[in-house]
Amino acid sequence: MPKGIPTDPKTKQEIITKIRNEGMSVSDAITAYGVSTKSIYYWLREGVVDSNRNLVLELNKLRKENEQLYKLLGRATAEMHRSKK
Repeated sequence: MPKGIPTDPKTKQEIITKIRNEGMSVSDAITAYGVSTKSIYYWLREGVVDSNRNLVLELNKLRKENEQLYKLLGRATAEMHRSKK
């Protein structure tokens, strides 16, 4: 698409869906739809990066929770194996 011409919202959503859910590469989307790299990456960032939340802190919190869950699962599995013996 020529510079400065807005992309149809349906086309924009189609591109985002194909990249996120169907595995289409950004370079393939650029070729197929004629949209700039900058536009596609901007669209992909929308809704993911929120200035009101610190995503790094949230990611670290989720990692800690995962680690705790793995430990609990490990203990439960070990206890289950002990009780079978």
